[in-house]
Amino acid sequence: MITRSAPGKLFIAGEYAVVEPGNPAILVAVDRYVTVTVTDPAEPGVEVTSDLGPAGVRLRWREGRLGPHPGLAHVLSAVETVAGLLAEHGRGAPEFGLSVVSGLHDRGTKYGLGSSGAVTVATVAAVAAYCRLTLSDEERFRLALLAGARLDPKGSGGDLAASTWGGWIAYRAPDRAAVLDLARRHGIQAALRAPWPGFGVRPLPPPRGLSLEVGWTGVPASTASLVSGLHRRPWRGTAAHRRFVRATTDCVHAAADALERGDGPELMARVRQARRELALLDDEAALGVFTPRLTALCEAAEAVGGAAKPSGAGGGDCGIALLDAGAPRDIARLRERWASAGVTPLPIRPAAEGDQP
Repeated sequence: MITRSAPGKLFIAGEYAVVEPGNPAILVAVDRYVTVTVTDPAEPGVEVTSDLGPAGVRLRWREGRLGPHPGLAHVLSAVETVAGLLAEHGRGAPEFGLSVVSGLHDRGTKYGLGSSGAVTVATVAAVAAYCRLTLSDEERFRLALLAGARLDPKGSGGDLAASTWGGWIAYRAPDRAAVLDLARRHGIQAALRAPWPGFGVRPLPPPRGLSLEVGWTGVPASTASLVSGLHRRPWRGTAAHRRFVRATTDCVHAAADALERGDGPELMARVRQARRELALLDDEAALGVFTPRLTALCEAAEAVGGAAKPSGAGGGDCGIALLDAGAPRDIARLRERWASAGVTPLPIRPAAEGDQP
């Protein structure tokens, strides 16, 4: 039996701009996990049990594929990608039982903490270990990104990076179309070794003297739908789009510098700037990033001296706030204001680099 876990994530800054190759974002892994366990097969094929989707599904390999199957797309794409690498080593398609247990939802309703990314990373790690493949962190990330990009090449992969490395990270997305083409033309093993245009990841220190608070709106949102909506709008490629990308990139660089210097007030100022840029994007592209509850979440934080913004694509899910860690009364007031506005304070903390159960 092999068990691997991967943490969920929160975006601190850089949403939407990061989907363009080479543009930066800051993310943090959180102490909620998806756990994948792989066991010897009871019968031929691959049996998947998941609390994120249908339970007890048995699938057979057909020309290197197991799916599609509703509710299991990310798990199956991860398994198929690892199987593709095994095939390049002359090995047959693996058979096993696989179970998924997630701490990133509430009775089936997702919090918006990157469950798709976490389950992809955990599945790649567990299946690779079961098949005795030794992978570095970057190889595990690359396999997970190839698996995710097969389903949605517009996704940045930031969630996968946070789930892979943990801690606070600065991340730049690779050109997903280019890496998919590389894998198609030269194979998965070659794609693990070759340079990836635009890709970069580096650890950042946690903020000094600040508490990260997380509020859940209770309304799930589809990141893929929101990002796809942006791609469909004529706003892309306009002067306003270019200005948003430049401003967001500058904001992310300044926020990363603030983290490295331990400058809490500057980091809070950059979180406020990131919120303003998202609001301008929302006004210009009419995406629906800011819901009434996300707006209330941000205003409540500002009222007690904090800095807040939606985390991720918006439209629901979670928001974040940074407050003085030495002001417990302000933190308590924030949580009370959130509860009054229909926002649930989540008992979530950043997960340190490599901190997995």
